[in-house]
Amino acid sequence: MRRIPQSARVFVLLLVLLTATACAAPLSITTPASESKVVNVYSARHYGAVEQVMQRFTADTGIEVLISQGSSQSLVERILAEGAQTPADAVITIDGGSVQLLADEGVLEAVDSEVLTAAIPEMLRSPDGYWFGLSQRVRTLVYNPATVSEDEIPTSYADLADPRWQDRLCLRPASHIYTIALTAGIIANDGLEEAERIVQGWVDNNPIFINSDTRILETIAAGGCDVGIVNHYYLANILEENPDFAVKHVWANQETTGVHRNVVAFGVLQSARNKDNAIRLLEWLATEGQGATSDSLPGSNNEFPANPAADVKPLLAELGEWRVDPLPMAEYGHNQAAALQLLERVGYGFDEN
Repeated sequence: MRRIPQSARVFVLLLVLLTATACAAPLSITTPASESKVVNVYSARHYGAVEQVMQRFTADTGIEVLISQGSSQSLVERILAEGAQTPADAVITIDGGSVQLLADEGVLEAVDSEVLTAAIPEMLRSPDGYWFGLSQRVRTLVYNPATVSEDEIPTSYADLADPRWQDRLCLRPASHIYTIALTAGIIANDGLEEAERIVQGWVDNNPIFINSDTRILETIAAGGCDVGIVNHYYLANILEENPDFAVKHVWANQETTGVHRNVVAFGVLQSARNKDNAIRLLEWLATEGQGATSDSLPGSNNEFPANPAADVKPLLAELGEWRVDPLPMAEYGHNQAAALQLLERVGYGFDEN
């Protein structure tokens, strides 16, 4: 059995120890002009995908956005280690569960904003205003139609546990938040016993673990494996450059729970020194910063907008309609510790092979 790397073990311990301690009163928004013209953001979203977005915000408001990057897991650990001395005013994660852990630990500000509650649907935000989803990421099934027959095409995550996928499956390692969140969602929907059966089935099929959704798609196209699980925008990004790319997708679990969906989420730190600017950035990203253009948060990376009034890229519309899992994003955080423990228990790879 592969053992969890030390960094991942720290995160497991962190997840087990976190409890719901946040009790601060919501911050009422009057948004006075701040003397400071800067906002410091810890971001798990790659800077190249948000650079134009933040430059546009600065042009609109005069507020400079300073970004420090890291994974969602590392940023959670960093913020909790720094405590009230953290230089961060806000955090952007690529997973609703990770930002929920910060909310449970009591380090996020409860933001009361009519702008935000009008712009972001209830299922894409914290019920207490601690964080807000700004774009949607759908994690689904992909396959090579040259090697997968019509009657073989998988339709659910559980289908990939079938022995017919022995030595034909590509997956992301367990060290990545995408795998952790998907497993947490399966636990929340199907229970721990059924989730373990499904994930054990994946492991028994001897998958190739590749720590890049883009490379998973490229490996499937090249015949290195036949099926896999990726976030939709990795496929969309390739199709934007190569419409004839061989790999196809199918929205998972359309007859059961609906396809797994996660968010790019934004939370304001209680200790923020530039709190008004952080809230202004959050409100801007939920309204003017939505849409299909390259200088909008969703459009910059072919993600679906969180704001239902925003435009969706035609390319994304061409991927077809999908029924989404209605599971509240907070449940990913509440089940992350169990997910990591399950992944280690069944021998799921924590590294590439």
